[in-house]
Amino acid sequence: MTDLVIVGAGGFARETASAARDDWNVLGFLDDNPDLHGTTRSGLPILGAVARAADMDAAVVVCVGNPRNFTVRRGIVDRLGLPVERYATIVHPLASVGAGSTIGPGTVLLAGTVLTADVAVGSHVAVMPQAVLTHDDRVGDYCTIASGVRVGGGAVLDEEAYVGSGALVREGVKIGARSLVGMGSVVLRDVPAGEVWAGNPARLIRSTS
Repeated sequence: MTDLVIVGAGGFARETASAARDDWNVLGFLDDNPDLHGTTRSGLPILGAVARAADMDAAVVVCVGNPRNFTVRRGIVDRLGLPVERYATIVHPLASVGAGSTIGPGTVLLAGTVLTADVAVGSHVAVMPQAVLTHDDRVGDYCTIASGVRVGGGAVLDEEAYVGSGALVREGVKIGARSLVGMGSVVLRDVPAGEVWAGNPARLIRSTS
């Protein structure tokens, strides 16, 4: 099995380690919190700072980000400056990837994720458990799709969009770049770039800035 190192040591990183165990030799985590160095999480060591990834002979996946700072993953990838071939694509054994679907490097699909058919998922995307992406969806780089999200056919999520747990996105709708959809929301119309929407039906709450 190919060696893998995971950037981050939070919940998403540990979930990714679990998803990767069958197909990868997971060496451990990298994190910039010096208090964590030399400790373990989920039975794996925290090997040092994020910058160590550049010098390690291992595939890399960046597993950081949360609703309060959901664009941080891109910043880490830019800072590392690694060639695209260094990045692993992690698909949990219980995820389902339908015919014609594509998944970019650095992307993680956790357990129960379903891509039905002809779904295009970009690079460094985080797809949490039980999310369903249906036919012809397009997911841009660095997006986050939280647990239990349902996305109708032909929808588009632009780069760095965040869709919160349990949200429903109507077919053909576009979620703009760096926008956030709140958990449990029902999105019936396009969400412009750089906005926070929530509710049923979802409506503008504020700008992400």
